[in-house]
Amino acid sequence: MSQEVYINIMSRFLPNNPISNDEMEDYLGKIHGVKSKAKSLILRNNGIKTRYYAIDKNQKSTHTNSELSLEAIKKLNINIDQLELLSLGTTSADQTLPSHAAMVHGLVGGQALEVISPQGSCNSGMLALRYAYLSIKSGEISNAIAGGSEKLSTWMLSDRFEEEAAKLMELKNRPYIAFEREFLRWMLSDGAAVAYLENKPNKNSLSLKLEWVDIKSFANELETCMYSGCVKNEDGSITPWRDFDNATISKESIMALQQDTRVLSNNIVEYGAKGLKYVCDKYHFSTDKLDYFLPHMSSEFFRQKIEDLAAEVGCPIPQTKWFTNLTKFGNVGAASAYLMLEELFNSGLLKKGQKILIMSPESARFSYAYALFTVV
Repeated sequence: MSQEVYINIMSRFLPNNPISNDEMEDYLGKIHGVKSKAKSLILRNNGIKTRYYAIDKNQKSTHTNSELSLEAIKKLNINIDQLELLSLGTTSADQTLPSHAAMVHGLVGGQALEVISPQGSCNSGMLALRYAYLSIKSGEISNAIAGGSEKLSTWMLSDRFEEEAAKLMELKNRPYIAFEREFLRWMLSDGAAVAYLENKPNKNSLSLKLEWVDIKSFANELETCMYSGCVKNEDGSITPWRDFDNATISKESIMALQQDTRVLSNNIVEYGAKGLKYVCDKYHFSTDKLDYFLPHMSSEFFRQKIEDLAAEVGCPIPQTKWFTNLTKFGNVGAASAYLMLEELFNSGLLKKGQKILIMSPESARFSYAYALFTVV
């Protein structure tokens, strides 16, 4: 039996204190003891002013990824013993096995329940939302927690790149690693946000009716863009880390999170606009009806391009309708869409009948998620 689906509570957890641009290397460290040459350029383009790290200045962890999710879930203040599904996405699980959601369930406790951890980067959180939505919609369950979290700071620590920098010093008398490897160091942040979904709305406060969640991959057309645990070859193919010996993995920083910035800039906004046009046509929806647009952006650099290309495909969304928090929270990957929605949901700005659209791109192999909500 089909049921309606509502987000009734949202919460977030951002670890420690906000960190300014000037403080970043105090936490992440300097590669081979040298201040970054690329940092100022990257920060100027991405527009991020502060972010959060689950580490201290000694590069020691203050929270695991699982603990970030736990803290966000605690803030929901629900009866965990009645929870039926825990659906959580992340790029940066604390371990390769067990799954992220299973580890969080171990911390949260409560009853035996279903857990799922969608794989991916930014859209793993949106896949988690879609799974929870469909599970309630189908009538299989009556409630769920969906969310996203990231512990990306420890992926960006200077010691992850020291061997590569030392090798470069020997070969070229300069320890500066490739721009693609450094690009993400100055964009990514830690944190978690979650939503509590039910098959009925709140009685005495506003809820978000989830109309639909749609996700499309364009991996059939586009090559890998953001990656880790592999080497990207000149022809665009990938060689996995398992095919290298341990020494090479370390010296080449193969486990580092990297971005092919050329592929990113050439495709990320264009295909996002294609996806926007697709969902508008599929659901017979006009962007004129929107009250709020929540685009997950890795960088403010893309802001005007998103507005321009959305208008070009016949789905205009003026920036007066946008609600974002990239500049103060940073790019928190799988948690970013939730962080925007959580802040808006708890802001006191919403009124019944308003429409909210999330757009969340994932550059790893170019997938895009869209979700439409009505305030009820």
